[in-house]
Amino acid sequence: MHDNDALLLKNQLCFSLYAASRAVTRLYQPVLRKLGLTYPQYIVMLILWEKDHLSVSEIGALAQLNSNTLTPLLKRLETQGLIQRITSKQDERQKTIVLTTGGLKLKQHCAAIPATLREQRGVTVEKAKQLKTLLDELLADFDA
Repeated sequence: MHDNDALLLKNQLCFSLYAASRAVTRLYQPVLRKLGLTYPQYIVMLILWEKDHLSVSEIGALAQLNSNTLTPLLKRLETQGLIQRITSKQDERQKTIVLTTGGLKLKQHCAAIPATLREQRGVTVEKAKQLKTLLDELLADFDA
C-alpha cells in the first residue's frame, strides 16, 4: 500500500467495522421495533436471558455500556414490564436486575431472530461463525 493509499476511506478497517455495525443494527431495528425494543435493550435482554439476577455494573460490563446510558435503558425495560430493579438491602445504591414473567416470555418471541436475519441476508452459519471468531480475536487484542 502506498502512503497515499493509507488514508483512503476504502482501505480503513475501522470504517468497515463501523459501517458493518450500523448495517447490522439497522437490520435488527424493524424486527425489534415490533417487540418494543431498541437494539441496546435487546443486548441487555440477551445478557439477562443468559444469566438473570445481575448487578447494573455487571450488565454494563457485558454490554459495554456506561451507567449514564444503561440506567435510563433499564428504567424503560422496567416500565415495559420486562425487568425489575431490586435495591440491595446492604447498599441502596446497588441494584440487581431480574427478569419478570414478561421478560422471560419475550425470549420465546426473540429466539428465531438471529437465524431469520442471517437467512434473509444469505449468510451461512459457517460464515457467521468465522466472522464472529475473527471479531472476538480482534476484541481480545484490543483488551490486551
